[in-house]
Order: sequence, then structure tokens, then C-alpha cells
Amino acid sequence: MGLMPKRTKHRKMQKGACAGNSKGAQFVHFGDFGIQVLERGWISNQQIEACRVSINRYFQRKGKVWIRIFPDKPVTKKPAEVRMGKGKGAVDHWVAVVRPGRVLFEVGNVPKEQAQNALRRAAAKLGLKTRFVERLEQV
Repeated sequence: MGLMPKRTKHRKMQKGACAGNSKGAQFVHFGDFGIQVLERGWISNQQIEACRVSINRYFQRKGKVWIRIFPDKPVTKKPAEVRMGKGKGAVDHWVAVVRPGRVLFEVGNVPKEQAQNALRRAAAKLGLKTRFVERLEQV
């Protein structure tokens, strides 16, 4: 099924609130460039995988990619045309909750222009607004 936790404490989770800005992962730490999300929302395991594949294909075995998000929230869904009630549905897919300011992907060992093109392709796979960010030089 792609990216998902090996085991969890609870099988099903409530929707929860998504207020505020990102608590961590606001800066590029591992690579040289990254994409930062500007909106709040959910990113599914399939979207993360599609981004990863598109970046790696564009790089053609050059550079390195870091994924800074992990889908650890189960989303349930009831079958089509089922009446209301009778409990919560089965787990359908997994999502990562992202808040504004979060760095999603980082890339390194590639020129800036190549990184921008690769991350633009990845951003197209997400349904959220993002921006290209560079690593801050440590003073």
C-alpha cells in the first residue's frame, strides 16, 4: 500500500483540527534546496510516492532526496451507497498532516536550476501551494 506505519496504537483516528503553523521542519536541514508548503492540509501516501518518483526520474540517478513528512494518520471510508450509522468505516488510506511552513522534500548534490525543475514537478503532484526554498547558511 506504500508508505504507512508498521504498527499504531489505535486503528482509527478522528479528523482533528489543523490550526496554527508548522511546529518543526521549517528550514532546509539535510539538502541544499527544498519545497515548503504554504497551506494547511493532508498529503496522502500516494501523493508522497508520486513526488518521490517524479524527482528521482528527473534526476536520473544523480543527487539525493530527503522526504521530511510521513503519513501516520489513518483516514477511514465507508463503502459506496451505505446508509448512515453502523459505526466508523474501515481504514482506506494514510495521510500526513501538513501546516504552513513545513518543508516537505529536500534535494542535494544538484545545481539550483535542476533542483527547481525537479521540485516544480513534485509540487504539481500535490494539491497545495508550495514555494522553493534554499538552505540558510549557518553563521
